[in-house]
Amino acid sequence: MGTNSNINVAGLDFTWDLEQGQFIFEGQDSVLFWISTAMREFFDTIEEISGEEASSLVFETTGFRQGLVVGEYFEKIKDVSVSEAAELITNTYASAGWGRTSIHHLDFNSKTLTAHLKDSWEHKINVAQGKIQGGKFLAAHYAGIFSGLFGTNIWYKVVQQQLEGHEYSVIEYFPSAVTVSDNIHQLARKKESELISHLEALVEDKTRDLKELIQELSSPIIPVLEGVVVVPLLGKYDEERSEELLIKTLSNLPAHKAKYLILDLTGLNKGITQHTVSLIEKIGLAATLIGTKTIIVGISGELSQVIIQADIDLTKIDCFQTLQHGIHYALAQSGRRII
Repeated sequence: MGTNSNINVAGLDFTWDLEQGQFIFEGQDSVLFWISTAMREFFDTIEEISGEEASSLVFETTGFRQGLVVGEYFEKIKDVSVSEAAELITNTYASAGWGRTSIHHLDFNSKTLTAHLKDSWEHKINVAQGKIQGGKFLAAHYAGIFSGLFGTNIWYKVVQQQLEGHEYSVIEYFPSAVTVSDNIHQLARKKESELISHLEALVEDKTRDLKELIQELSSPIIPVLEGVVVVPLLGKYDEERSEELLIKTLSNLPAHKAKYLILDLTGLNKGITQHTVSLIEKIGLAATLIGTKTIIVGISGELSQVIIQADIDLTKIDCFQTLQHGIHYALAQSGRRII
């Protein structure tokens, strides 16, 4: 064989030009690939990068659009009917190694048909990949072809797949409003929704972690000396935070064997409400019930006005200007002092 060779198979021309490194099929530059190795690797790589769902849509969309080009080309040949064009296309594809496709029940009026695909290159790739479900390229490709031939959008339904153990795949075609563009947009919306849901879950997790951290740091119980604990009140207290503080304080006082509870109000923000004052009163009374005496330090002028307006009686609780004064007082009550 020389550097140039030409053969004709069933009326189709195949030409090789080894000098130029060209393979010509029906006058067009073509490429040959090994199906079970090179093409399988190509498909595997696309799926690895894009993900199985996205890559499946890529193959389906590409197959349809390529088929549409073929169908529109043959539709322009006026002396060729749809059935003749379909036979010519499937024979051409068979000679190019696309497997054997036969068309059944083609009805031009209803624009419906059924295709049987056997031993296609896509099926062989799927087998090499170890797939349990067939690909969508060829199914969508013939949908594109007949969309071009019929002049209307055709879509498909897979009835059976050769990969499932059948002799051949069976695919039904019919007019439909489904388009590849709609499928692309639908996948994009789905991915966007999944991303939003993922971000919302992350925000929820971080918010929960932050809330737990704030609960740990907010109003901690500090055992400063034997029998004396300090609880600094920080920020603002709503109903939920007040309940947490009350439960946390009362449940930990016995563990510290606290005789004196010093509530430090120095860190309370402006805008103190009667709710905050009520919380202070509840903690003091509850602590008394379990045998712990409450001392309040750091009452601001604003807080003292709110206490008066709230008509809450704190006269039974000892109050001091600073935390240092409160600690000295608690020690003195126990017959001790700081040297």
